[in-house]
Amino acid sequence: MNFTVGFKPLLGDAHSMDNLEKQLICPICLEMFSKPVVILPCQHNLCRKCANDVFQASNPLWQSRGSTTVSSGGRFRCPSCRHEVVLDRHGVYGLQRNLLVENIIDIYKQESSRPLHSKAEQHLMCEEHEDEKINIYCLSCEVPTCSLCKVFGAHKDCEVAPLPTIYKRQKSELSDGIAMLVAGNDRVQAVITQMEEVCQTIEDNSRRQKQLLNQRFEALCAVLEERKGELLQALAREQEEKLQCVRSLIRQYGDHLEASSKLVESAIQSMEEPQMALYLQQAKELINKVGTMSKVELAGRPEPGYESMEQFTVSVEHVAEMLRTIDFQPGASREEEDEEVALDGEEGSAGPEEERPDRPEGIGPH
Repeated sequence: MNFTVGFKPLLGDAHSMDNLEKQLICPICLEMFSKPVVILPCQHNLCRKCANDVFQASNPLWQSRGSTTVSSGGRFRCPSCRHEVVLDRHGVYGLQRNLLVENIIDIYKQESSRPLHSKAEQHLMCEEHEDEKINIYCLSCEVPTCSLCKVFGAHKDCEVAPLPTIYKRQKSELSDGIAMLVAGNDRVQAVITQMEEVCQTIEDNSRRQKQLLNQRFEALCAVLEERKGELLQALAREQEEKLQCVRSLIRQYGDHLEASSKLVESAIQSMEEPQMALYLQQAKELINKVGTMSKVELAGRPEPGYESMEQFTVSVEHVAEMLRTIDFQPGASREEEDEEVALDGEEGSAGPEEERPDRPEGIGPH
């Protein structure tokens, strides 16, 4: 059902009055503010009843003023700017009244001789019957219409109701819907806040676990480095012992070789002596020395395989395979992890002579 709208100002400054009227509309019930009017911390205004409806919807467990239980207050968001309003135990009754707005409403009602929105209603005319006002509501077609349309027109077989009745009912439904929507928005905002807190907690926990993981692997690497140093020291000791033994034999053989060479030189010089008597005086002694030198038994040589260091081979395959199986343990509690980190720290500060019972097996000379 279409209808035309005509504007016929009743007052000399009707436009200003309309602007004033718009400023006096409650954003919840869409009606002019009803006393008392409360002013929110963000300086927006609400009917006390509307503010209480929004507050109760956002705080369903809050005790009313008549309750014997003292509540700790609650909060809701301003429907105009979404600013969070925190209330004390008095609820909306603890908000300050806006007497200025209430006085303006009184003045406006005195200056206006018509109800709210009456100008608009007076100028809603039926399109089919231009001289008829829109004064009834067709329940079947769900459109406003005029009386002639019901009697003679397209809505003569439809069920109708008075326009003010439907107006008030739908206004009330819309007001309730707005209050529920505002309360729902507050709940959604609360859920978003909770999820943001969950994200922050995830980041904090992840950062902490990364630190613990780095500490665990650094402690494990420290154990491996320490054990590697111990094995390298054992290998170096064995090397030094064998080298000293072989070098001692080399010195003995060298001394024998040097003495033998000197004896050979002396024997050759003696053989070159042309005088037989002089030669015979020295020959007996030289012959005895050569015979004794040739019969000297040396200290011996290193046994075959003495130079081998294969006994210092380590097998790390099974240890490497064990390291590859390291994985997270979701069932471990935080207290247990802290205790394990403390134990790792104590083991890391132990002296080199202390026994380490949880050192991986198989790392040692075979």
